[in-house]
Amino acid sequence: MVNSVLRAITILEFLGHQKGSNVTEISKALELPKSTTHQILATLESENVIVKDRHNRYHLGLRLFELGSMAQVDLEIRRMAAPFLKTLNAELDETVHLTVLEGNEVLYVDCLESSKRLRTYSVLGVRAPLYCTSVGKAILAFLPAEEQQAILEVTVLEKFTENTITDKAYLLDELRTIVQRGYAVDNMEHEEGLRCVGAPIRNHAGRVFAAISVSGPSQRITLGNISEIGKVVMVQAENISAQLGYRQR
Repeated sequence: MVNSVLRAITILEFLGHQKGSNVTEISKALELPKSTTHQILATLESENVIVKDRHNRYHLGLRLFELGSMAQVDLEIRRMAAPFLKTLNAELDETVHLTVLEGNEVLYVDCLESSKRLRTYSVLGVRAPLYCTSVGKAILAFLPAEEQQAILEVTVLEKFTENTITDKAYLLDELRTIVQRGYAVDNMEHEEGLRCVGAPIRNHAGRVFAAISVSGPSQRITLGNISEIGKVVMVQAENISAQLGYRQR
């Protein structure tokens, strides 16, 4: 364990039960060296995790609220999506993933694996690029133009396989195609021998913020059956969106 991290957590928990405390009070209450306490507080303050008032007393900051809200969203989408992931997994018997947009990447937050011996395994808690995963492209394609452009401007199109798209003009063409057909394909772009089909999930306001996918070996998810799989994935993505309050106009 990292002692400085544990001490930072202890300080945050202490501040959560106080209306405000200064360095001396925190140091004394937690039996920490004053210099160590000051360093940890300064670091947390620089990241807006805590704030210092005009009396030099520390309070929990809005950054914690933002992080807590993000965690709540992840938990809520997992709960809402669970029955539809189960249906999709049962219908196709391929591995199903649920992801959410986190910055310029996708975060895998839930998974149901295929029952087949040759299958895609869970990658829960893992982050992946937007441009070369089906879930990432499904989200990226439906983001507002300004947000999409801002992400692409800072994204380096690293080559993972021979199929990885590394040309931004070509990627933009593909994103337009995704919008037209409603689902995205990772044609062995992130990992050799693995194809994935993803579709976007919208919140009650219509914003795409998450996606689900079906993934499996290329000999089972073929270029010939991708279209049919895409339609099945889209149905469940739309069901999840409806469960979240989205109503198509």
